[in-house]
Amino acid sequence: MDDRKIQIFLDSLLPLLKAGVAFTIPLALISFALGLILAILTALARLSPWVLPKLIARFYVWVIRGTPLLVQLFIIFYGLPAVGIVLDPFIAATIGFTLSVGAYSSEIIRAAILSIHKGQWEAAFSVGMTRTQALRRVILPQAARVSVPPLSNSFISLVKDTSLAATITYTEMFRTAQQVASTSYEPLLIYCEAGLFYLLFCSVLSALQNYLEKRLSRYSAS
Repeated sequence: MDDRKIQIFLDSLLPLLKAGVAFTIPLALISFALGLILAILTALARLSPWVLPKLIARFYVWVIRGTPLLVQLFIIFYGLPAVGIVLDPFIAATIGFTLSVGAYSSEIIRAAILSIHKGQWEAAFSVGMTRTQALRRVILPQAARVSVPPLSNSFISLVKDTSLAATITYTEMFRTAQQVASTSYEPLLIYCEAGLFYLLFCSVLSALQNYLEKRLSRYSAS
């Protein structure tokens, strides 16, 4: 690598890191938090004894899981203005990622709830709990432990998926890399550098995931 490329690499380190910390990570955190709330509501609707919420939840999951995330982002950001709805890139990206997280994570949470032995329900009912109380006090806390590994994987995937926000002009880390590459004329170098930052972020998150799983395993039944 010649001196010019080394200098370009060093000069782009700070802009990429700042974009990752200030835009990519917050976008992922906010979208995941909102998506998790949506996922819980969707999972509960899927398990509801009432037909209407179950059908609505199933339709939502079917649509989101059956269409590409990139297409969803384009519909939200570029398509909705046709009907008079104009959204800021950050808002559009947050909505798109939240809907995606909600659909995929709802299946994880639903499966975790179904994995809890029915004896736990019976024990809760035997002490006078209602279905809602049993779910909130007994079932969901146990399901949460079961859900941690797959939900952690979903969050790590979301961090990488935030690069798609560049396609709707949101200036996160990959968008910043595109801008730097367009002025430095070194796309291979800059995109590899951006990839290293994504790898770094995901490696840290994977380490945190492993730590959290070990902590939670102490409370799991042997």
